Amino acid sequence: MMARIIAHFLLLTFLSSCSSSSKDVSAVYVSPGQYHSYDCEQLAMEAQRVRSRVSQMAGKLDKSAANDKVTTVASTLLFWPGLFFLGGTEQQEAEYGRLKGEYDAVQQAVVLKKCTVK
Repeated sequence: MMARIIAHFLLLTFLSSCSSSSKDVSAVYVSPGQYHSYDCEQLAMEAQRVRSRVSQMAGKLDKSAANDKVTTVASTLLFWPGLFFLGGTEQQEAEYGRLKGEYDAVQQAVVLKKCTVK
């Protein structure tokens, strides 16, 4: 009984440190003012660059989150010290949030300049 309580406590503790999936990371505010000197072509190129990077980071975060779920289940059932290897993507999550904010700022600049960006 005591071992089960300890296992549940460890599981809850380490689940809070699991990697976040991309949908759970909020955009960080970035001012669209930094793009005021960009013309429509430059905004389109910047939007494409940021969109590509956002997509790459989303894939990494989602993969880490999925791996953490598998590790949590396996560690809980088989080898609890494996729970110490969860998480560790805070820097990636911060970068992803910043990139989402940059993309939002570029889109706002596109609207302000009345550009058509695909």
